[in-house]
Amino acid sequence: MKFRSDPSQIKGSIAPLMTPFSADGAVDHAGLANLVNWQLASGTHGISLGGSTGEPSSQTITERAAAIRTVAETIGDRVPFMPGTGSAKLDETLELTAAAQDAGVDAALIITPYYARPTQEALYVWYKTVAEEFPDLPIVAYNVPSRTAVDIAPETIARLYRDFDNFVGVKETTKDFEHFSRVLHLCGKELLVWSGIELLCLPLLALGGVGLISATSNIAPVAHVELYNAWVAGDLDRAREIHYGLHPLVDLLFVETNPAPGKWVLEQRGLIASGFVRPPLITPTDAGLVKMKQFLAAGEAYLSPVDGFTVDGFTPTGA
Repeated sequence: MKFRSDPSQIKGSIAPLMTPFSADGAVDHAGLANLVNWQLASGTHGISLGGSTGEPSSQTITERAAAIRTVAETIGDRVPFMPGTGSAKLDETLELTAAAQDAGVDAALIITPYYARPTQEALYVWYKTVAEEFPDLPIVAYNVPSRTAVDIAPETIARLYRDFDNFVGVKETTKDFEHFSRVLHLCGKELLVWSGIELLCLPLLALGGVGLISATSNIAPVAHVELYNAWVAGDLDRAREIHYGLHPLVDLLFVETNPAPGKWVLEQRGLIASGFVRPPLITPTDAGLVKMKQFLAAGEAYLSPVDGFTVDGFTPTGA
């Protein structure tokens, strides 16, 4: 809750955690806490949970709320915590956001309601309802049209930002880079914008974004921290070097549906006990593993050290 009164501090590399499950599919809270501590030891500027990378749609609201509490308790006030609390259903969104607020989170990341394909006016009413229900909690829209089949327009973001003091920003997970520019042009630099597209993290900073919420930071947190810090320091050569150096790891994560490849890497490196993903996802296929291992070898230099954070009984199976 330390950062709730000043959400502008939620900047830099915000890691969107994968949710570890046991081999039989239960949420692994000990593994989740281990990932948080590893991220913070790696210098990560903030934590998110429950975005697409965290498999929220395969979990119950009760499971998601419990995971949020685990992460909040593990973080304390060390860095900002901005979990995803949205659902396709409004009652579930309000219930989970209330649980997150009670857990002491610093902001709530609300995905656009998926599958229904609401109009822009309907999206406005959706976020208006959430913002009015939680006037003391910073609300951030999560725009990810590739997953939801709906794109929240820059004009709708601007309208919400103008009308509600606690509507503070947007995580933009769209490859339409013109969209980023129009959002910032309409709202001004005070709007908080994070990139959720791995290879657009650095370009968005140039437009005035405040940070990155990159799935790749699950396996390479140090590199993402260094990329942001290099940008802030004006070391553009170093920032670009890291940006291009991360390409193989980005490609690795999307050989098959995220987060299955990333969980495989975390399991191989001993950070979680199981790479299990819940249906309808499956663990990587043999053909996928061939490509993943090639990308892993190419990007190995950008993986972050795991010393001291491997799970008990970890035995490398070979990558």
